[in-house]
Amino acid sequence: MTRGELKTMSGNMLVQTQHVVKRFGRIQAVNGITVEIPKGIVVGLVGPNGSGKSTFLKLLAGVLRPDSGSVRINGLPIGLETKARVAYQPEIDHLYDWMTVQQVLHFTAGLVPDWRWERANELTDFLNLEKTVKVRHLSKGMRARLKLAVTMSRDADLFLLDEPLSGIDPPSRIRIVKSLIGGYESGRHTLILSTHEVAETEGIFERVIFLEQGQIRVDEDAETLRSQYGSSIQGLFEEVYQ
Repeated sequence: MTRGELKTMSGNMLVQTQHVVKRFGRIQAVNGITVEIPKGIVVGLVGPNGSGKSTFLKLLAGVLRPDSGSVRINGLPIGLETKARVAYQPEIDHLYDWMTVQQVLHFTAGLVPDWRWERANELTDFLNLEKTVKVRHLSKGMRARLKLAVTMSRDADLFLLDEPLSGIDPPSRIRIVKSLIGGYESGRHTLILSTHEVAETEGIFERVIFLEQGQIRVDEDAETLRSQYGSSIQGLFEEVYQ
């Protein structure tokens, strides 16, 4: 029995969606997704651009509301209580250019109830972020690192990361992926990472969900996928979307 099956059998479902649909005009970005994700695992949400990954994360974060179906976090419908326990990092940069790195950290700390200064300082040092530098002077890659530090400095139940490696130079990505898990306590937090950079992130996945045209194409324990298909998740990704 796989780790994912053991955790699923133990109950404690953190994320539950039922037949979730989200449309933008004639485009059905999410098309009837039903999924349950337990506490304490790392989930890879993979698929090509336009597959519905970002929209699905926004539905979980409460940024968007579904046109039909339901989304529940810790058994509760999306609302102020669930939003307070979800750390969401969108792909789009919403940092204020006039702030320094330190001001961004203090600003965020004042907005959320679960900020961890020790973790924030560890991450800014690890990611080589100078706290006195203004955001406007950061490169695209350094801005991506700052977004990651801000998100992962929380003690949330659920972390939602949308393309967190976008803009970061390839040599740094593996090291940064490992840092994601450095402060991650197995069994306490759930992390859902949306990416098409599968080769550089698959090592941390315990479960993988493949999306295509707003629907789940594959949803399986990562170890089971590797065993059944005899290849890496990257190899399966290329096969599914070829």
